[in-house]
Amino acid sequence: MSQSHAPPLPAADRESALTAHDLLDAAAAAVHTPQGGALDAVALGAAAVAIVLVIAASFVKTMIPLRWFAVGGSLGFLVYGALHPAPIMLALYGVLLPVHVWRAVEMVRLTRRVAAATQGDDLSGVWLRPYMNSRRAKAGELLFRRGDTADHLYLLADGRIEFVEIGETMEAGQLFGEIAFFAPDRRRSMTARCATDCTVLSIDGQTFRQLYFQNPAFGFEVVTLLTRHLTSDLQRAHSRAPHGA
Repeated sequence: MSQSHAPPLPAADRESALTAHDLLDAAAAAVHTPQGGALDAVALGAAAVAIVLVIAASFVKTMIPLRWFAVGGSLGFLVYGALHPAPIMLALYGVLLPVHVWRAVEMVRLTRRVAAATQGDDLSGVWLRPYMNSRRAKAGELLFRRGDTADHLYLLADGRIEFVEIGETMEAGQLFGEIAFFAPDRRRSMTARCATDCTVLSIDGQTFRQLYFQNPAFGFEVVTLLTRHLTSDLQRAHSRAPHGA
């Protein structure tokens, strides 16, 4: 009587079968080993949670939840690397965990700064300071001319700025250049000149867009804040206009 033989498995299937077999043997050994069994179980559990968080993060559409998922996943893999042990994984996620925590906290703080500025009628844009570059400008120096492309948003930290076409000056602590910065043609409508030595903070369009895409709530609050800024300017213009004009 002839004995039938199953065809041999392809190499890839043999490797998968061996891997699964090895994993089952490792799990069984962890269960039956008195010493180290609990630590192995904790390590495998942490890795499983980390995997779930990493998969869930791929379905998240906003940056702040994505960062917190990354924090949880990094923490899980860090625990796994410490208890398994896996030195390479431990080193990798030991570096990534503080980075993810720092970025998440930074974005949460930004959201709170903008929300507080909006609720507290702070039209100065001081909440943007951590993301702006500072420079000193001499009296008489032009920051931009009428018709220039608006590539920066400015905050006057110290000194006075004169808007040449209307002959008005602005005191320190105010945001300026925002209208052209968001205008469709991005062209300056006035010339800004330093009436005194000034300290000027600026943020470029690329940095602003990065902040917006990392945290859409930031962009929404900025639009709200700038709308209130424009409303305040219009109210001042009406109050200065002659009555009955």
